[in-house]
Amino acid sequence: VIPHFLDGDRGGRLTCILLPDKNKANGLYFRDGKCRIDYILVYRKSNPQTEKREVFERNIRAEGLQMEKESSLTNSDIIFVKLHAPWEVLGKYAELMNVRMPFRRKIYYLHRRYKFMNRFRGWLPRKPMKLDKETLPDLEENDCYTAPFSQQRIHHFIIHNKDTFFNNATRSRIVHHILQRVKYEEGKNKIGLNRLLSNGSYEAAFPLHEGSYRSKNSIKTHGAENHRHLLYECWASWGVWYKYQPLDLVRRYFGEKIGLYFAWLGWYTGMLFPAAFIGLFVFLYGVTTLNHCQVSKEVCQATDIIMCPICDKYCPFMRLSDSCVYAKVTHLFDNGATVFFAVFMAVWATVFLEFWKRRRAVIAYDWDLIDWEEEEEEIRPQFEAKYSKKERMNPISGKPEPYQAFADKCSRLIVSASGIFFMICVVIAAVFGIVIYRVVTVSTFAAFKWALIRNNSQVATTGTAVCINFCIIMLLNLYEKVALFLTNLEQPRTESEWENSFTLKMFLFQFVNLNSSTFYIAFFLGRFTGHPGAYLRLINRWRLEECHPSGCLIDLCMQMGIIMVLKQTWNNFMELGYPLIQNWWTRRKLRQEYGTQRKTSFPQWEKDYNLQPMNAYGLFDEYLEMSMTLTLFFSLGFTTIFVAAFPLAPLLALLNNIIEIRLDAYKFVTQWRRPLASRAKDIGIWYGILEGIGILSVITNAFVIAVTSDFIPRLVYAYKYGPCAGQGEAGQKCMVGYVNASLSVFLVSLLNKILYLSFRYRDYRDPPHSPVPYGYTLQFWHVLAARLAFIIVFEHLVFCIKHLISYLIPDLPKDLRDRMRREKYLIQEMMYEAELERLQKERKERKKNGKSYHNEWP
Repeated sequence: VIPHFLDGDRGGRLTCILLPDKNKANGLYFRDGKCRIDYILVYRKSNPQTEKREVFERNIRAEGLQMEKESSLTNSDIIFVKLHAPWEVLGKYAELMNVRMPFRRKIYYLHRRYKFMNRFRGWLPRKPMKLDKETLPDLEENDCYTAPFSQQRIHHFIIHNKDTFFNNATRSRIVHHILQRVKYEEGKNKIGLNRLLSNGSYEAAFPLHEGSYRSKNSIKTHGAENHRHLLYECWASWGVWYKYQPLDLVRRYFGEKIGLYFAWLGWYTGMLFPAAFIGLFVFLYGVTTLNHCQVSKEVCQATDIIMCPICDKYCPFMRLSDSCVYAKVTHLFDNGATVFFAVFMAVWATVFLEFWKRRRAVIAYDWDLIDWEEEEEEIRPQFEAKYSKKERMNPISGKPEPYQAFADKCSRLIVSASGIFFMICVVIAAVFGIVIYRVVTVSTFAAFKWALIRNNSQVATTGTAVCINFCIIMLLNLYEKVALFLTNLEQPRTESEWENSFTLKMFLFQFVNLNSSTFYIAFFLGRFTGHPGAYLRLINRWRLEECHPSGCLIDLCMQMGIIMVLKQTWNNFMELGYPLIQNWWTRRKLRQEYGTQRKTSFPQWEKDYNLQPMNAYGLFDEYLEMSMTLTLFFSLGFTTIFVAAFPLAPLLALLNNIIEIRLDAYKFVTQWRRPLASRAKDIGIWYGILEGIGILSVITNAFVIAVTSDFIPRLVYAYKYGPCAGQGEAGQKCMVGYVNASLSVFLVSLLNKILYLSFRYRDYRDPPHSPVPYGYTLQFWHVLAARLAFIIVFEHLVFCIKHLISYLIPDLPKDLRDRMRREKYLIQEMMYEAELERLQKERKERKKNGKSYHNEWP
């Protein structure tokens, strides 16, 4: 038998549930069945880097690690190196790495109000979203106070079994730490497993999964066979899509970093519910008021208003009533509730981030991450190797450590910044190419032989341009390689600094790549086209693209909607479909090469080797999806910035998140090799990025409402020029005549004598017979002043609300502050009692030995 699940009984004692060991035969142990495999290295015998491997493995043994080698059952050229860390090595490096281990059970002090709340919750019906703790007893973590492991104070720690004191994730992390600092050749840069992986000496390196994730028996009747099986049944299965995530179990199996990612994702998904509900309400409000919208009615009834052609040669004249459908669709997103929704989303983003800080603080406390960054972060092996000859004293630890000279760091940062600027210019050039495409193709589609395309040339141009923009977004994967090269060039000191630097570069690249065309449509499309008779032209040839007669908002909605659908579909395929296809292809080749050998008879290292490795960027792609690329949280990355144009985006993000959680869980548990359990106290630089996006969203939404939509021109007309002018009203009856007032007149006879003497176009300009032909009207200046005033008032109001909310919501919950203060008090008491017990024990021993003593305490 082996210890299966560590749990606490009602008396507060630690107990082990022992189950038959089914894993020893499945390749989780050495041949002796006693030494558990902590890490796997894979190489090919035909690889010429034999000498480097031999030196590396000899140095591994010198560090105290035990080693066994096995040939692959499917390919005799593949060799698996099994590594095991004995207790002495684990204890030594756990102390060096400041691994925190439990040394006392936590004693909770519950105030009367908490008892009342617990009693009140007991009256409530059982929540279907909660996990069944009777079926999953392992979800309740053992609440213990922890401290950095010390071999001198080993008697203070709770050690029931040395083989299980360090869990599998911690053991693998310690072994990985050793491998990263072992030399494979003489020389300052000839160090670490990563370099051997990059030069091909080893093909793969990974910790093992804890057995199969499938079982013939039900988890409810027979229990879980291992943690992986438990995670699959209660987390990665589609049947539990509506339940909460077992975050403690995820953290125990995959480490704190991945646990924090899923905690963030789950928190964000829950917070999306109110945003999705309000967004759906705004959309339904537009649907219910559609038949009462005076502007849409006037557009649909304007059969006698002839609009100007959108291009010079092939585009025909069109009636304003031809835009009836687009005017109705525009009203669904641009209505009276849009401003309220934009303010709500700006406030919601602040509330979301502020409450996430509180949630993160609770998680950091429960997972013992409060002081981790200051105490335990290690220097990157690459930094150590590069600057090993330059050392200075660490003012905190008092130990010498390598450092990077200021001049060297500045020169590297300057080169990196130049590379970032160049890549951003490349992206902007690509967007400029799309602008040229839109200008050229609108005339081409207008001359198309199919009436459906010819009559909807602007929509066809926008749709195809968005698809091309999507292809550019997908194809420009050069960003990752450039960002990786520039980050390595900077030589960050720690892993968190490396990740933050890489993340910032990729964010900038992807932000410009993804949003540049959207910014063009929102703020530049149709704004600088000139007017009939004096059009602005590209290279003195092509007229700049104009907005549809019903406005530019429909183009922005199409841009966002098409990219959302396409990118969500593409990302979901790449996240799950691609690994499934790859793993299927690997199994197919194994069946062809190895015949009828059953997959279940393969050892665990062979099964894991055939899975897909986690990419080199770790969780970057997942966080990037959450903040920008629509797959998860377009509301904080793309939709928040343009939420006034697409209120349904939070709802789409919510539906996608529900799928994304289970997709990611399924991918981590079944399709990927087990990643190294890494520690992190928060989501890193992403929080600052999301705060910046929240600030930017206030500014962009103010401009979308004031400039892109017709909200301000309608408001000015209702209060100043409409039937209700001077009455202080702005209902639908006050919008009578708005369409006619928003169109200017141009005489066609000035250009060519045809049937119609004049046509209309969207602008506020004087008629041709006025003292200043085609000059701006007074209404134009009123609208411009109102737009600027709205932007200023909207921004200041929302920013004041955001800062007020940030001030009112404390970063730490009160009960957490009380728990932390009590923990410090109890730890001091425990340390005092332990020291007192030690001194009393020494005193008794001296008495027993008959030794005299004087001036002893106590």
